[in-house]
Amino acid sequence: MSARTRGLLTLAVDVGVPIGLYYLLRAADVGSYAALLICSFIPGLSVVSDLVRRRRPDRIGLFMTTMMLIGAAVSLLVDDPRLLLAKDGWFMAVGGLWFLASARGGKPLGFVFTRLLLEGRVGPRESWDVLWERLPGFRRVWRVATVIYGLGLIVDAGVRVVIAHTLPIDVVPGLSAVQYAVWLVLMQVALNLYLVPSGVYNPYSKLYAGLRHA
Repeated sequence: MSARTRGLLTLAVDVGVPIGLYYLLRAADVGSYAALLICSFIPGLSVVSDLVRRRRPDRIGLFMTTMMLIGAAVSLLVDDPRLLLAKDGWFMAVGGLWFLASARGGKPLGFVFTRLLLEGRVGPRESWDVLWERLPGFRRVWRVATVIYGLGLIVDAGVRVVIAHTLPIDVVPGLSAVQYAVWLVLMQVALNLYLVPSGVYNPYSKLYAGLRHA
């Protein structure tokens, strides 16, 4: 199974299953708080499964595990259904801040996540590790892309928190799925408005001139 397929399958499980289960529990007269609490632990199952298979978590595994633990801790500590609904927003905010912080360090999270989908499929057929070491422009592209992604996460987080505290409780989980879809589309548009002109997809662009002149 390709990385892209695994990613889509994980997203479907982590987003779709909790929402579907929530409405099933509510139809069975389970209270909104209890239903939200039960559903809040489902996204962690894919992370635990991945950790069991890998045994030694990579950087992505560490990121997802940390986010899962934060989400689980919040779920256990709060007893207000609206705070549980807002938890996903705060989760996204922490993720956004982590992305922004990583842009100033070594290989940023935008680079780490994206290479799983694009390495070997766009640009030169070189390893992205080679491109990272030899091309300052390539490093700059992924630092900027990471900042864009981080800011997108933070904006999404703010919208989620507002929705969680203002709309009827039973409306929010279903609306959350719509928001994920809209956010993914908007982020792809925003990122590509930057990445396409940068030349990262074009193996003959100026971005990769350093490889051709080496």
